[in-house]
Amino acid sequence: MATFNRLHLIRQVDLFTLRLFLSAIEERQIGLAAIRENIAPSTATKRIQVLEDIAGVELLERGPKGVVPSAAGAVLERYVRSIFGDLDAMRSEIASLTESVQGELSIVSARSIIVPLLARAIGEFGAEYPRVEVALQETENADVVRQVARGDADLGVFAAAHHLDLSGVDVTPYRQDRLVAVVPPDHALAARGAAGFGELAAAGLIAPSSLLGAFRAAAVRLGVEFRSPHRVRSGEVAIGLVQAGLGVTVVPECLLDYAVLSRVAVLDFDEPWAVRHIHLATPSGRAKSPAARTFVAQLLDRPMDGDATVREVLQTPPAHVATAS
Repeated sequence: MATFNRLHLIRQVDLFTLRLFLSAIEERQIGLAAIRENIAPSTATKRIQVLEDIAGVELLERGPKGVVPSAAGAVLERYVRSIFGDLDAMRSEIASLTESVQGELSIVSARSIIVPLLARAIGEFGAEYPRVEVALQETENADVVRQVARGDADLGVFAAAHHLDLSGVDVTPYRQDRLVAVVPPDHALAARGAAGFGELAAAGLIAPSSLLGAFRAAAVRLGVEFRSPHRVRSGEVAIGLVQAGLGVTVVPECLLDYAVLSRVAVLDFDEPWAVRHIHLATPSGRAKSPAARTFVAQLLDRPMDGDATVREVLQTPPAHVATAS
């Protein structure tokens, strides 16, 4: 590693890399930090390596259980947290003087999107614009579009794995997510790398309400019988039923975590509609409020890197994820 160089530090280290460094410490894995910051694990690893090269010292100690800050890393962590604290204070003070971004912002979103994609963004927006009162409502994908079209919400965030009526809304692409099949670990399909809708329907497919319409449409297209033994409101409940051996299910990949992967088998969902396209919806023909316009801009400005998936990172041993390839 090179000797610490102040000029390189100023010119080459950006705030995003410093935030990634903090995320790696908090998540204890560079791979999980990559998911949190919406970039690829390889990109995150390279950014951390560049930061260490500039500092001239190892900042993260890699081990079988993940990463922890080295002595130098702990020093950097302390100063970086101070930097971000000052930035937050600066943004709040400036926002308090910005009369244009205030009022109410009503957001309606599908439940499977709120925690992995929206919660943190709303928190950051609220800290930056304290004069905006944000109201978030959880509902189904189809109802998201209907509420925005009626003007009952300023912004909707929804995922479409099948056709939705988008009349009355302006739609902006936001993210992509994948549907995966979840089966009990001792199920006949568990050893497979992938499973299609027909195979899952024959195995007792538990239907989360947000995907019920897509399941019915797929059954009609394929000419297969679909009778779900259990219909539940959320993917989390569907996963719980699979863990209890009550069937199989299909859920968004973003719902996976270590606890889930330790109790079930996860397969690729072998259907052309397995990729969910996540969109932002605003009322058609109406100007966005300053709060809505600013929040949408912040959402679209968040970094996105398509080659990181939750399952790939969670199934990779921590030491491997954290170490450069």
